Amino acid sequence: MAIFEVLENADASKTIRLKSPVDMSAIGEFTVTTPEQVKAAVVKAKKAQIAWAALSYQQRAEHLARLQKVLLDSTDEIMATIAKDSGKADMECIAEVIGACDATQYYAKHAGKMLKDTSKRPHLFFGMKKLVRTYKPKGVVGIITPWNFPFATTIVPTVQALMAGNAVVVKPSEVTPFSGQLLAELVKRAGIPDGIVQVLLGDGSTGAALCEAGVDKIHFTGSVRTGKIVGEVCARQLISATLELGGKDPAIVCADADLDRAVKGVANGALFNTGQVCASTERIYVVEAVYDEFIKGLVAEVKSLRQNSGDADVSCMIWDKQLTMIETQIKDATDKGAQVLAGGQRQQGRDGLFLEPTILVNVDHTMLIMTDETFGPVLPVMKVANEEEAILMANDSPYGLSGSVWTADNKRGLQMAKQLDSGGCGVNEFGGNVYGCHEGSFGGSKESGLGYVNGEIGLKSFCKVQHILIHKFGPKNEGNWFPYEVKTVEDMKKFLKFMFGTAIGRWLS
Repeated sequence: MAIFEVLENADASKTIRLKSPVDMSAIGEFTVTTPEQVKAAVVKAKKAQIAWAALSYQQRAEHLARLQKVLLDSTDEIMATIAKDSGKADMECIAEVIGACDATQYYAKHAGKMLKDTSKRPHLFFGMKKLVRTYKPKGVVGIITPWNFPFATTIVPTVQALMAGNAVVVKPSEVTPFSGQLLAELVKRAGIPDGIVQVLLGDGSTGAALCEAGVDKIHFTGSVRTGKIVGEVCARQLISATLELGGKDPAIVCADADLDRAVKGVANGALFNTGQVCASTERIYVVEAVYDEFIKGLVAEVKSLRQNSGDADVSCMIWDKQLTMIETQIKDATDKGAQVLAGGQRQQGRDGLFLEPTILVNVDHTMLIMTDETFGPVLPVMKVANEEEAILMANDSPYGLSGSVWTADNKRGLQMAKQLDSGGCGVNEFGGNVYGCHEGSFGGSKESGLGYVNGEIGLKSFCKVQHILIHKFGPKNEGNWFPYEVKTVEDMKKFLKFMFGTAIGRWLS
């Protein structure tokens, strides 16, 4: 049974009705925003953005400080809305609120320093000129968000775009729309000017319209397939796009690993948010010497977890379509010889989308479970001879988002992490936690995406960079200005030999 239903209305509009993934009960409906309404929203954003961009960083930060207070005061409301949308466990609902508050506070505090003008002395002009670099807002940013973290992945890029001076038009996933809808209300309560943050509910047609509506940047989080389409549309218009796409993150358990920490860390990395994380641990490579002990501990850990909504460790799948795809992967693996040590099926006696946390062994790279993104509570474990083989297997993937290395030697773990073809990694740490470290940035290689979110790099991706060359002192008529003369050319030859043919010239430049 599908969790949402699309209805065609008499006036040619569309209505989407939603059901809870917990028990398939009705939870609400909304009207799909039309392409004409999308264009009108972008026009409104462009008008509002002019005054917003004119504010100082401190003034924008004051707006965000008020928003953060609203977030804190609305914690229970936000958690309830996330749970309604997704059926998440309480701990994972509060994690989204923490992430939203942290990002709001961090960029309000630090964006001004990250984006302040910088100046350098151009090396060829002997201090006579100054080069100033300044960061200017793109204008209007379209943000298309996924269903796995419906509140956090909406607000985290939004606050970065706002601090950079942009207006934002957000299109949440149709699978979890009400968390995005709530953001619009919270922004209004915080007193952020009208038109600066707009939320448009809709389906794929709404997202497509947003990409074509005249925005200056698209920030997309979602599937590889859709991300490639978004990238093509943006390239055709010569507008920038950040594409945060899928992953198939490996965990490498070394022979010297602290197995207690490795077991708990791998289980958490694979099952947090019921495995519905782009940076979820989806492939586990364990060195033969510790394989049996690791498996014993992992089975005990996974079987001890409580599965339910609300007060639970692991909850339900959010989208029925994703659950069906995961079941196909599990069947493909078992048909090819994989063995199920835990889980492997839907939780019995429930109407909701509860797939039991599943451990698979005897897996290999002929199986979909080891090659395609799973996005669910499945832990496929592969025995390898040594760490070198583990690295080869880990890099044998079209994805490169994150990963983890588990070893008693942090120095060695760092060197192994550097050998992984991924945008991030953890050593004795769930690699997906890099997303929450705003001192760094989060992004992937290969089919895991283009560009970065978070940190200084991510913040600056919401800006245009301008370089301004300023003349400070020196001759009124510079040597390479009109009119050109034979003497000028001869002088330039002398300059060429001095600057690039002598030790002192090379030192000066």
